[in-house]
Amino acid sequence: MTTPARSRGPIDPRLWKYSRPARGYMMVTVALSTVVTLCIVVSALTLGRVLAGVITDPTARSLSVWTTELAVLAGATAVRVLATGAQSRYAHRSASRVVAELEVDVLTAATRFDPRELDAEREELAVVVTRAIGGLRAYLTGYLPALVLAAIVTPLVLVVIVTQDVTSAVVIAVTLPLIPIFMILIGLLTKGRAAATLATMTRLSAQMLDLLAGLPTLRALRREHGPAARIRALGDAHRRTTMRALKVAFLSSMVLELLATLCVALVAVGIGLRLVFGEMTLEAGIIALILAPEVYFPLRAVGTQFHAAEDGAEAADRAFRVLDRRTTQPTGGRTVDATAADIELVGLTVESRDGDAPAGLSALCRAGTITVLTGPNGSGKSTALHAVLGLTIPTSGAVLVGGVPVVDLDLDRWWAQVAWLPQRPVLLPGTLYENVVLHGVPDADALDAACRASGFDAVLRDHPNGWNTRVGQGGVGLSLGELQRLALTRTFVADAPVMVLDEPTAHLDATSEHAVLQAIRDAADRGVTVVMVGHRRSVLQAADRVVEARSSSPTVREFDHV
Repeated sequence: MTTPARSRGPIDPRLWKYSRPARGYMMVTVALSTVVTLCIVVSALTLGRVLAGVITDPTARSLSVWTTELAVLAGATAVRVLATGAQSRYAHRSASRVVAELEVDVLTAATRFDPRELDAEREELAVVVTRAIGGLRAYLTGYLPALVLAAIVTPLVLVVIVTQDVTSAVVIAVTLPLIPIFMILIGLLTKGRAAATLATMTRLSAQMLDLLAGLPTLRALRREHGPAARIRALGDAHRRTTMRALKVAFLSSMVLELLATLCVALVAVGIGLRLVFGEMTLEAGIIALILAPEVYFPLRAVGTQFHAAEDGAEAADRAFRVLDRRTTQPTGGRTVDATAADIELVGLTVESRDGDAPAGLSALCRAGTITVLTGPNGSGKSTALHAVLGLTIPTSGAVLVGGVPVVDLDLDRWWAQVAWLPQRPVLLPGTLYENVVLHGVPDADALDAACRASGFDAVLRDHPNGWNTRVGQGGVGLSLGELQRLALTRTFVADAPVMVLDEPTAHLDATSEHAVLQAIRDAADRGVTVVMVGHRRSVLQAADRVVEARSSSPTVREFDHV
């Protein structure tokens, strides 16, 4: 991510901003933690009274004497168990809802990114969405409840101890800060470990995906066994990263457990000495001794859960940065009927790493005509198409549809009127038919006509299962030419008033190219506004207007339709 890291507090407020289930979960957690705290206090007071009475009063060593106290103790214990169980169950259900909601929101926000930004961050976003955000479950089910308990149980129980034994309360007040101090020291020692772990996992995942994507090529060259050593190396790197994270979590937990145990032992020694010398009552000593571990436990749990949840919190932080960027995107609500509407590029300039591409591009794409953008590689032709779609925000200039700037349009309604063929068509794992009907089930006659126009009917004849032929991620199982024909079929069958095509005849032979260009011409004759990128002479000859994209003002050349 290019956005600088944002410092997080104990609870990231963006979690409540972007997740409604998280807000409800927080309120329930606070309520249940309050109930647990009251149960702890009631149990300690009741148990202290019963034990002190049984030990000091021989006449009170009968169950009938303590029926009320034992009933109260049993009730408090039962309520505490039920509240703790309800909190744990609700925590897991809420965590699943929060994680699912954030994954969908991040994925949706990523689809609205500028395509150039998305290409640069694709691997990291994939890791965050598919794996890393899942670590937020530990944050919600462990760290957050412990934090709420520390904020409620620790001060209230300490107040109760003050009412019973001031000396023990002073000892606890002096030693209690040691736990957060050691937590801070451990945090400084492991600072940046979660970010480094996520970066390592992102890099390893990206390398593994690249390796898997290249397997068909390696298999064709009979070298599929070559990457075995690389796969083993990636596995070893993943194991070392995981073990380093576990080591930090176990060691930090051990340090905090040892420190809390020593603090409770110090309180117990003080109570024992004062009981021996008769400086305090037995009931007060028992109550203070029972409540002392309850004061330290929530803080100890916070430290224990912190490292277990840190990876998820780091991933959530990156997810929130994606959502923050989404909220800054300009959004419009205007609509326009693209039927018979002209598309005009007015001084379109988009800044890139190597300068402006395109720079000052102006063109009028009239309805019922074919406009082809051409020019050298890197001149911004595909970027211009992205600006037409509203995927890229121009640095200067504008794209107008029927006189309305694209940035002011309701993009969902605008996209519903556009048939879009990207430079690298996207196919989902499934059947060929499922990939064609992504945007709706077409009429059978229209589908047959689209197949004939794209040449995909010949592809179907070559596959015994026809439309039921299954393909893998990215079109695995199809050649580049077959994939391009399938994408063209999907574009033609959309029957939209605007067609935006990025090199539609790539990977096609001359016969197929002629059929595709004729289908595009037929669409333009029906009034469709066609804007496409092309280099081949046959594509340029099929255009009504050719616009050359350069780093300076383009040259517009008019061609008579042949």
